[in-house]
Amino acid sequence: MAVCSFYPLNPNLLSFSDYLVLSHHSQAYLSVRKGSVRVRVLSTHSNAKILKPNRKSRYGHTFDDTDDDWLLPDEFAEPVDFEVDGKKRVNLQKKTSPREGFQGMINASSLKENFVLAGDHRPFKVRTSNKSREKSRFKNSTKEADSSGINRQGKLMTGKSTEDRYPKLSEEINLDKKWIPLLDYLSTFGLKESHFIQIYERHMPSLQINVCSAQERLEYLQSIGVKHRDIKRILLRQPQILEYTVESNLKSHVAFLMGLGIPNSRIGQIIAAAPSLFSYSVENSLKPTVRYLVEEVGIDDKILGKVVQLSPQILVQRIDISWNTRYLFLSKELGASRDSVVKMVTKHPQLLHYSIDDGFLPRINFLRSIGMHNSDILKVLTSLTQVLSLSLEDNLKPKYLYLINELRNEVQSLTKYPMYLSLSLDQRIRPRHRFLVALKKAPKGPFPLSSFVPTDESFCQQWAGTSLDKYLAFRQQLLLKEFAKKYERRG
Repeated sequence: MAVCSFYPLNPNLLSFSDYLVLSHHSQAYLSVRKGSVRVRVLSTHSNAKILKPNRKSRYGHTFDDTDDDWLLPDEFAEPVDFEVDGKKRVNLQKKTSPREGFQGMINASSLKENFVLAGDHRPFKVRTSNKSREKSRFKNSTKEADSSGINRQGKLMTGKSTEDRYPKLSEEINLDKKWIPLLDYLSTFGLKESHFIQIYERHMPSLQINVCSAQERLEYLQSIGVKHRDIKRILLRQPQILEYTVESNLKSHVAFLMGLGIPNSRIGQIIAAAPSLFSYSVENSLKPTVRYLVEEVGIDDKILGKVVQLSPQILVQRIDISWNTRYLFLSKELGASRDSVVKMVTKHPQLLHYSIDDGFLPRINFLRSIGMHNSDILKVLTSLTQVLSLSLEDNLKPKYLYLINELRNEVQSLTKYPMYLSLSLDQRIRPRHRFLVALKKAPKGPFPLSSFVPTDESFCQQWAGTSLDKYLAFRQQLLLKEFAKKYERRG
């Protein structure tokens, strides 16, 4: 049996104020590390600020580089019960009463450390018994040498102790030698000691899984299209996936996705993007979310599969709140009709994740500042909703300045060709403009934005009247010059 496990809590050891802190959360688990014991408490309240500042999307906008766990369960979401190695187990995300939920998690008689609660960082002591026996058990478990493991080819290897093979991990936690075969197997997916510490803190029981069971589950995921390189990312975000049995859990969720019309070739990508969907009950959470999208939002069920492919997280977020707040905002701010907002969600469902204060408003206000009216902004957003994901400084502003100063166009031209805002300034807009100018084939007056729409080959045939190779060589030379200018400015 593993040294570290969940311990039932004696509520009598909690102060009244500490109990109040616990009672306002519905998810928690224990994280035991050498020298400290932490109760990790996960709030189920909505995150008011979804769009964070340090990760860029494919369109240049910024997001927080976190996993999809901030996408909180919807009002009717009920996390699924799952089986662990043939035994029924209740998902720790399932809602329980404070006393009932914590009673089965922490055994205060086995602890001799301090607890630190999220939201209340005042430490409080826990009375313990049999201290000497507990101390001896932890000490012996960490010093016991491990004589077997599994290399990348699945063969046994011997001769290294637990501390020698995983020194940093042994320093951080009370490492059970029985975990070593699983750690060796997971290492074949690129996980390192620092990643195991993250998994331990996030969901320690995942490291207690039998290596054969873990291999069965990960091989199944790969068989349905999950890439080998994505396994590490999935495990860091949703380590509980090691506990979900193939027959009782994984296959039912895959069947649900296929039932939405999602092709087999895209299943693996959706799982990699939103692995937490396995922790949600198909019947009590995922299907009600789908019904809400169809019946309340108004998305055509025939294209629902395409919407999910664009944003898999839509299945695991608080969809009712996300939809209502953004619909009400757009209707009040821009006079958007319900049909217009439904079109936006259908084309770019990611907008349901964007913050109103940090995502919607800054971009709408920028478009207003350059002279666009609400009706014009609504046309642009309905046609090209991903404008709400574009970076102001790195995308929208530079393209607007190039439109006015270089292309000699009016801002109103964007309502007819909003796609201009989604095109790359360096790779598409500037090279084509400069190429036609160099060939002396640039039209007089405002430069036509329609010339940026076709493919490179069509552009050369219709506008430049020259070969594709000649244009590509010109673009490459221009990119090198622009790079040199940026390098000089930085220097």
